[in-house]
Amino acid sequence: MEIPNLFGFDFTQITWKEILDFVLVSFVYYRLILLVKGTRAVPVMYGLVLVVLLYYFSSELGLTTLNWLLQNFLGSIFLIIIILFQADIRKGLAAVGTGGLFRRDRGVHEKTLEEIVRALTAMAQMRVGALIVIEKTVPLGDVGERGIPIRGEVTKELLMTIFHPNTPLHDGAVIIQGDKIMAAGCVLPLTTDPKLASQYGTRHRAAIGISEETDAVVTVVSEERGSISVVIDGKLVTNLDEIRLRRVIRNAWAR
Repeated sequence: MEIPNLFGFDFTQITWKEILDFVLVSFVYYRLILLVKGTRAVPVMYGLVLVVLLYYFSSELGLTTLNWLLQNFLGSIFLIIIILFQADIRKGLAAVGTGGLFRRDRGVHEKTLEEIVRALTAMAQMRVGALIVIEKTVPLGDVGERGIPIRGEVTKELLMTIFHPNTPLHDGAVIIQGDKIMAAGCVLPLTTDPKLASQYGTRHRAAIGISEETDAVVTVVSEERGSISVVIDGKLVTNLDEIRLRRVIRNAWAR
């Protein structure tokens, strides 16, 4: 069998435009999958696949009533998705609009991540509350505008100074962009998730809230318990020691 006619298809008839079209579509689908990976959209996608399969089988088996119900449901599915997943859609479109579909995250050097880990560990030992938001592909400029501009290098000492209980900025969030502290004392949106345990206060609710709307890596220190948490895509990882904290932040940044 000749290779050009493999599988009964004449590969010699493929043009460079068709190849380019296939590569671009594949790349876009790949990036879109990365955007929704780990979000609430994933189980919804699985559910939609099951509904479509059920619709197909109901049509083939002649289950008229079930087929009619599924047909009407699928006819309005796009509107339902938009209503249920406004935050995820907004986050995805923001990433695409700022080049998130075609570029990698802003550069944050290992030294910066290490300074953040050292600061969080020290503040946890001292039971000093803290809330740090590390920007990835979705810009946090509008959030930073709600606080006080800093634009300083990320260091353990500066972070501990900002969150010291006697400073006017300690109750807000710090926004880190690249290797700089963009702003401090920032007000974040609170999550409305009713399933969040009552033991978590305003800092944790704010951390989850901003991570539901952006792809930022958010870290929290509880002044009541002296524990460290990381929030990614609305998911809370708690009670981290220094080693686990470093690993979780690195893995989250590499996603």
